[in-house]
Amino acid sequence: QGKFTLLRDTRTDGSFLVHHFLSFYLRAGCKVCFVALLQSFSHYNIVAQKLGVSLAAAKERGQLVFLEGLKSCLDLVFGEEEQPGQPSPLQFLSTSDLRALFDFVRVSLTPAEGDSWKGPVLLVDDLSVLLSLGAAPVAVLDFIHYCRVFVCYQLKGNIVVLVHSNEDSEDEENELVVNSLCHHSNLILWAEGLATGFCKDVHGQIKIIKRLSLRQAAEQDLVQIYQYKIQDRNVTFFARGLSAAVL
Repeated sequence: QGKFTLLRDTRTDGSFLVHHFLSFYLRAGCKVCFVALLQSFSHYNIVAQKLGVSLAAAKERGQLVFLEGLKSCLDLVFGEEEQPGQPSPLQFLSTSDLRALFDFVRVSLTPAEGDSWKGPVLLVDDLSVLLSLGAAPVAVLDFIHYCRVFVCYQLKGNIVVLVHSNEDSEDEENELVVNSLCHHSNLILWAEGLATGFCKDVHGQIKIIKRLSLRQAAEQDLVQIYQYKIQDRNVTFFARGLSAAVL
């Protein structure tokens, strides 16, 4: 409880981690606010069904609050409101801050009377899209800061955020946000493409960084590295050099 987990991907697609956490928290009985900026609801629902979870059913029973960012952007750009009289969570397209998006998260995860959910979870896929839509890096970091204070500290819930990164990129704003989030994360799951290129038996490697230094200044962060292969319904992890391609 109260943990901030950063999902980071470089030269590969780390969305399999988002699908894992989404299905994991729903099965655990947590209240989930999913800010989905990258794909449509039907896409996430199809993948979740393969993992044994129905997002449509979770929405109906009030366990899942889903913000379909692609649709909300179009509605806002073309002057249509999803619910007349209610501001869009993506108001930053016409203003300078992300306050409306934070208000959406706050209202979605504030416990109501009679709620029996085990804990609130904020899931964002993916934060880099906010920068692409014109949000300033400072506004994005402020948004995450307020979410951490509200979800992690006040509600004792968890936050899971995916960001794309490329250390060789000239996108300085994105790298600024990624590096700042790394310093504040309790756990970093960093998916990377293989430096040697494509391999049918190894799709990439994942670096698991447990930020022990956050709790105790003298502690060294614990780093574990595995390779993985994405299958239809699950992901196989193994130590480096122990894949089917090598053995």
